[in-house]
Amino acid sequence: MKLNIVQADMHKDEEGAFLGKTIFEVEGHKAAYEITFFSKKGKEWDYSLNYAHESGLEAEFVKVDEMVEQDDDQFDELLDAAMSKLPESE
Repeated sequence: MKLNIVQADMHKDEEGAFLGKTIFEVEGHKAAYEITFFSKKGKEWDYSLNYAHESGLEAEFVKVDEMVEQDDDQFDELLDAAMSKLPESE
């Protein structure tokens, strides 16, 4: 799947946990997606995949969800985009 990163963000909360998101498009898909990330220490990540704006086709969403779950390289691409926005002071 060819991804286009639209926007990314990452910060630490008051307890030091990492909170971030990446908004991205997938070539040929109707809707953009948003994946949010959470990690207490920046090693093991929980995530949630949603539509970024308006809903798209369920079949396309399922394919993206499977990609995020199974393709470590593409998951890391999305996570790295968010991590690159972490302020250096954090």
